[in-house]
Amino acid sequence: MKIEQIETYKAAVPLIKPFKTALRTVTVAESVIVKITCDNGIIGWGEAPPTVVITGDSMSSIEFAIKDVIAPFLKNKNLINYEFIFQGLKTILVGNSSAKAAVDMALYDCLSQYCKLPLYQFLGGHKRELETDFTVSVNGPEEMGDDAVSYTQQGFNVLKVKVGKDDIATDIERIKEIRKRVGSGIKIRLDANQGWAPKDAVRAIRKLEDSGLNIELVEQPVKADDIEGLKQVTDNVETLIMADESVFTPKQAFQVLKTRSADLINIKLMKAGGIYQAQIINQLAETCGVECMVGSMIETHLGITAAAHFAASKQNITRYDFDAPLMLSKNIIDGGIQYHQRFITLSEEPGLGIKQVNVEGRVLHG
Repeated sequence: MKIEQIETYKAAVPLIKPFKTALRTVTVAESVIVKITCDNGIIGWGEAPPTVVITGDSMSSIEFAIKDVIAPFLKNKNLINYEFIFQGLKTILVGNSSAKAAVDMALYDCLSQYCKLPLYQFLGGHKRELETDFTVSVNGPEEMGDDAVSYTQQGFNVLKVKVGKDDIATDIERIKEIRKRVGSGIKIRLDANQGWAPKDAVRAIRKLEDSGLNIELVEQPVKADDIEGLKQVTDNVETLIMADESVFTPKQAFQVLKTRSADLINIKLMKAGGIYQAQIINQLAETCGVECMVGSMIETHLGITAAAHFAASKQNITRYDFDAPLMLSKNIIDGGIQYHQRFITLSEEPGLGIKQVNVEGRVLHG
C-alpha cells in the first residue's frame, strides 16, 4: 500500500459564539485539511488547526511543513512499514506538531481501513461511546452563569470552565456564580490556561475548597514551562491538578510523571504530533498510575473524530473534551463521530468513517 498523493486544503467555519480563554479569542475555526491517497484507492483524512499561542503553528507554517517537507518524505513509501514512517514523521522536522498530527491521523485512517477496522478497534477497541464536557468561555460572572445553565439544559453534565484571564477574585466570583446557577449535581472542571502564578493558584484553589464548590480538577494553572510551580500547586491542594500545555512530548510527560508534578495529563493530538506519540504518552502515564484526558483545539468533526477514536481505544483515558464541533455554525464533514447531546458514538465504518469533506467550495470524496 504505497502513498501516492498528499493534498492540503483550507477550511474556515465561523463559531456560533466567540470562544474565549486566558490566551486567546476565536471567532472562526480555521484548519488545514489533509487528504492522503494510496495506490490501492484508500483515502485517509487529517486536520490541523493553527494555534499559534499554544503550539506555535500557523496556517502557512502547517501548509509549508506538509507540502515541502513531509509530503516528499512520504511519497511512494509503503504504509505497511508504518513504524519506519511514523518514526520518520517524528524526526524529519523539529516542532510543527499540528502538521505532523494531521498527517499522522490520515495515515492511521488509511491503515485501519486497510485492516477493515474502525480506528478505535485498530488501536485497542476499549469502548465505542464517550461522554464529552462542554466549555464555558471566560466572560463576566453573569454571562458565564447564563451559558452554564444553557449547556446543562442541553443535557451536559460536565462543564469545563475557563478562568485565568483576570484577577483571582474575579475568577472565584465566576465559579461561585456558575455553581449557584447549575446546582451541586453538575461536575465542574477549571482550566486556567497558564493564567495563574503558583502561589496565587494555591491560594485560589484552597479558597474554592474551603467554599465547598466541589471542583473536580484544575487544568494547567501555571505557565507551561514552570514544572516546579506545577508541582508546588499539586503538592499543596487537595483538588486534582491536570497538566496540559506542560506536556507536548513523551519526554515532557516523563518529566512531569517522574517529579509527580500533576495528578492527570491532558493529551491533545495537536500537541503530541499525532496518535503515534499520543499512545506513548498514555502508556507512560498508565505505567505511573496517572489517568489521562484527551482534549482538542477548536477543530471540526474531522479532527475530533480522530481524537475520539484514539481516546476510546484506551482504558487509561477516562475524561474527554470533545465539544469543539458543537461550537461551530456548520459541519463540513459527512461521516465520522455522531453526537447525541453529551454522548459521542463512534462509527463502525473502517478507519475514521469519513465519507466526504466540504472545503473551498468543493466536495471532496473519501
